[in-house]
Amino acid sequence: MNGADYIPRPDHGAVWLTGASAGIGKAVTARLVEDGWTVYITARSEDKLVAMAEGSGGKIIPAPGDVTDPEAMEKIVARIEAGHGLALAILNAGVYIPMTAREFNVEDAKKHFDVNLQGVVNGLVPAMQAMLAKNRGCLALVSSVAGYRGLPKAGAYGATKAALINMAEALAYNLYPEGVRISLICPGFVETDATSVNEFDMPFLMQPEDAANRIVDGLRTKKFEITFPRRFSYMLKSFRFLPAKWYIALGRKAMGMDKD
Repeated sequence: MNGADYIPRPDHGAVWLTGASAGIGKAVTARLVEDGWTVYITARSEDKLVAMAEGSGGKIIPAPGDVTDPEAMEKIVARIEAGHGLALAILNAGVYIPMTAREFNVEDAKKHFDVNLQGVVNGLVPAMQAMLAKNRGCLALVSSVAGYRGLPKAGAYGATKAALINMAEALAYNLYPEGVRISLICPGFVETDATSVNEFDMPFLMQPEDAANRIVDGLRTKKFEITFPRRFSYMLKSFRFLPAKWYIALGRKAMGMDKD
């Protein structure tokens, strides 16, 4: 089977979800269980994961770990393979720290790169190798519409999300012939703890449950990219055709950054 045509089902194995303890990850977990999946959930807070698993009838299995620890991610994948087999990995863990140019600093930039980019790679590598060994599976990388073009205060965050977009596209060339699908998830603004720090109006703001439905429904299709809300994401995509000078000038004007 061409990996581009693969649609994961609960009878194929389990789901592994990182960044599962809050926000989009928590909502996706609930939706997956509703659809009949067994979900291994990963985050640093074991207490939160255990609380989520209570009353799930074994459908939610805590797998605590820090995505910045590659050995821990390898052990989790090995555990899933030994238990249910891994059919779908949703690599969702991420951080967002808004920074202006004056606030931009090495420590916070590194945190973005360690979690949002290297943290995804740490989970992607063992999950991808497990799926390649059986020529079946689906890898889903959670990026963001912030990866389409540079946005104010998102210099580090947007850079990591743009890298994930490029990574997913590049890996698809080799994964599809091996029967493994890779999908890219690019949400817009979702009401979570991460976005609560934003001091501006967020257009088309969505609730985590709505985002979860878009993600899970999208993974049941053959789409490479799952992006939402469509009006907002397609608008940002269209800005790719603008020269950088025009795009930056337009963005500054729209956000009132050129006021005297």
